[in-house]
Amino acid sequence: MVNRYRALLTAVTALTTLGTVAVAPSQASAVAPVTATFAAADDVFVSQAEPAKSFATATWLSVCGSACGSTAAGQRAALVRFKVTGIPEDAEDVQVTLDVISARTTDTTVSVRPVTGDWTEAATTWNTRPGLTEAALDSHTGFTTGATAKLDVSAAIEGDGTYAFALTGTSDTTTVLMSSRETGNRGPKLTVTYTEGTGEEQTDGPLPFTLPGTAALRASGKKVFAHYFTPYPISLDNAAPENDYYARNYLKPEGESGKHAAYGGLLRDRPPGRSPITGDYALADLKTEVKQAIAAGLDGFTVDILSVTSAHWTRVQNLIKAAEAVDPGFKIVLMPDTNGLASVDSAALAAAMAKLAASKSVHRLADGRLVVAPFKAEGRTAAWWSSWMKTMETAHGIKVALVPCFLDFNKHREAFASISYGFSNWGGRNPAANANLATNITTAHGMGKIWMQPVSIQDERPNQGIFDEAGNTENLRATWKGAIDGKADWVQLTTWNDYSENTQFAPSRNAGWTYLDINAYYLTCYKLGCPKITNDSAYLTHRIQPVAAAPSYAQTKLMKLRGGSTAARDTVEVLSMLTAAAKVSVTIGGATQTYDAPAGVSARTFPLKAGAVSASVSRSSAAVAKVVSPYTVTATPYVQDLHYRAVSSER
Repeated sequence: MVNRYRALLTAVTALTTLGTVAVAPSQASAVAPVTATFAAADDVFVSQAEPAKSFATATWLSVCGSACGSTAAGQRAALVRFKVTGIPEDAEDVQVTLDVISARTTDTTVSVRPVTGDWTEAATTWNTRPGLTEAALDSHTGFTTGATAKLDVSAAIEGDGTYAFALTGTSDTTTVLMSSRETGNRGPKLTVTYTEGTGEEQTDGPLPFTLPGTAALRASGKKVFAHYFTPYPISLDNAAPENDYYARNYLKPEGESGKHAAYGGLLRDRPPGRSPITGDYALADLKTEVKQAIAAGLDGFTVDILSVTSAHWTRVQNLIKAAEAVDPGFKIVLMPDTNGLASVDSAALAAAMAKLAASKSVHRLADGRLVVAPFKAEGRTAAWWSSWMKTMETAHGIKVALVPCFLDFNKHREAFASISYGFSNWGGRNPAANANLATNITTAHGMGKIWMQPVSIQDERPNQGIFDEAGNTENLRATWKGAIDGKADWVQLTTWNDYSENTQFAPSRNAGWTYLDINAYYLTCYKLGCPKITNDSAYLTHRIQPVAAAPSYAQTKLMKLRGGSTAARDTVEVLSMLTAAAKVSVTIGGATQTYDAPAGVSARTFPLKAGAVSASVSRSSAAVAKVVSPYTVTATPYVQDLHYRAVSSER
C-alpha cells in the first residue's frame, strides 16, 4: 500500500566492535515519476434547501455555505468517489490530488474531507448524506471558468482501494464544478504521482500482530509523535559506514582529536550504516526516516529546533520537505528549544516559525491553529510566550496552539495555563520515576488542557557521566501503561534519535527495529485497543557488560546512577508475545533455564552472565520462535557501555 511502508531498511546485523556497522544496500539513482489518473466512479451534490431531492442527473456539482442563496439553511456539498488500482506497494514520494474543473468564476474557498459513511449516487440526498471527518485535508481558494483546481488528498490514500471525499464551503456564493456527467471528460479526477520502489524494501515487517493501516491509525484522535534531534541524521558526511563521521569521531575515544576520550567516546550507538548515495543525500536520508516512522505507525515528528541559522536549521527545513515529499499526512510539530535559542529574540523566532508553518506537513489543529510545543518552555517566561504568540498573529496572521514541554511541569503549569492549549513534560527514564504518570494527565485535564505523555526506553549519557536504570523494557512498558491508563491525548516518544543520551527509538546498530516493533504493539493498544497476537515472537534485551564492570580503556569519567532512579541491575529479559501458552528456554553464558510463558504479552528476567545470550519458544515440543543475540556479554568492556541491546526473533 502506498503509505504503509513496512521496514524500509533490511534487518540490521549489529556487530559488537565499536565503529563497525552493517551496510544496507545502496539506494538506486533517481527514477522518473509515474502518474496515474482515475475518473470519478460516482459524484453528486446535496442541498440543504431541498433536503429530500436527489441531484443524481445534474451535470454540475454545487458547493456553498449555510447562508447560500440568502437563506439560513442553504448549504450545498458535493460527494465524489474513486476506485484506485495498480499502485505498487513499494511506491515512494506519493502525491495525490483531487482535480476539479470549475464551471464558473468565483472568489470562493472549497475544502475537501474524507467521507466516513456509505452513500450511493442515485439515492443520496441532504437527508441521507453520509458522515464526514471534521478535519479538512486541503482547501483551495479562487475558481476560474474552465480551469482545474487541485486539492491535496495524499494523507487519505493508502494504496489500491475505494475512496470517497466531500467538497464543502463556507461562502454564501455557490462554487459550481463539472460533474462526471458533463461532456468532454471534465468531471472530477484523482491524480496519483509516485516513483517506483527499488525492490529492496520489505513490504510487511515481521510483527506479532497485524498493524492497522495508516488511515485507521491516523483516524484516531490520539496522536503519537517522536522527538527528532537534528544533530544525529542517518549520515553526517555520506561516507562509507566503516569510515564515516560516526565511526571515525563519535564511536572512538580518540575521535574529534580526543575531545571525548575522558568518557570513552561520545556515542555508544548510531544509525544503521549505508553505502554512499548520489544526489541530495541529506534529503534522501530524511525521507528514509520519515518512511521508517510511518512504517512504525507514528503520526509525525516533534522536531527540536536548536537554531534558526545553522546546519540544524537546514535539517529542520529539509525534514519538513521530506515529509511533504513522502506523505504530507505525516505531521511535523515545531518544538523550539529554549536552550539552543537563548539568544534569538521574539521577532526572529516568530519569523522563523512562520516560514516553517507555510508547509502543509507542519501540524495544525482542525481549527487551523499552528501547534508549537517549545522544549524547556520555562526557559522563557509565560509573559514572553504570550507576547510571542501575539507577534505570530499580528505580524504573520498565525494563531498558535501552545503545548509547552516542561522540565518541571508542576512548578510552571499555573503560570502557563491561560496561554496554553495543552501541556507536556520531558519525563523520567526509569520505572521508579514513571510509577504514577496518571497524576499529571489528570491534573492537565482538570485544567482543561490536553496532555502529551512522554514514552521512553532508556537514558545513558557518557559525556554527562550519568545513567538511568531502565530495567530492560520495563521503563518502555511503564510509560506506555501510564499513557494508556491515564488517557493521554498525545504521546511523544523521547526520543527518535538522540544518540548522545541513548534514548533513541529509531532503527539503530544496537537494536535494529526491535524497540519500534515493541512500541508498535503498545501504540496500537493506545489508539485502537490491543490487537490479537497472531505470530509467536520473542524479544531479548540485555547489556553487554555488568553495570559495575571496569573498562580496559583509560576512561576517567564513568557514568553513575541518577539520583532517585530505579536501582541498577544486571539482567537479561525475554519479552514474549504468544498466540498461546508455551515453554521458553533461555541460555545465558552457557547455562539454560526454562519457564512456562502465558499467552499474550509477558516478560521474565534472568541474571546477566558473561558469554552468549539466546532464547527459544516451543509448544508441544515444536519450536515456534528463536532469538539469538549477536552481542556477547563481557566482564571486561573496552569502554563503559550501559546501553541495552535489543534483538527480535522475527527479524
